[in-house]
Amino acid sequence: MLFEYLAIALLIVLSIAVGLIAIGLGELFGPKRKSQVKNEPYESGMPAIGPGTRRMPVRFYLIAVLFILFDIEVVFFLPWAVVFRQLGLFGLIEMAIFIIILLVGYVYAWKKGALEWE
Repeated sequence: MLFEYLAIALLIVLSIAVGLIAIGLGELFGPKRKSQVKNEPYESGMPAIGPGTRRMPVRFYLIAVLFILFDIEVVFFLPWAVVFRQLGLFGLIEMAIFIIILLVGYVYAWKKGALEWE
């Protein structure tokens, strides 16, 4: 019964092994001359101003999560549109409920100010 999953398990083990070998070879044979200039962040050839890492506001993450949430939910429209004729009225009602739930979430986020960028 588990024999069917042997190929998938082998593929996962093989891909992890190839990744680890590539990292190991890079560490083993790669150049190791570190300097202050190499440790500075590089951005479009411009000299770095300030530290390379900085704290991001929570609002950035909130908007990113909301974007991913609504973006993934919109992906469900394509399979629904492909089989729309086979689903008939039932599919139309289900998608209407889905869209209403999406709109309620969107309006809630909008009213809470989650979409405001300051």
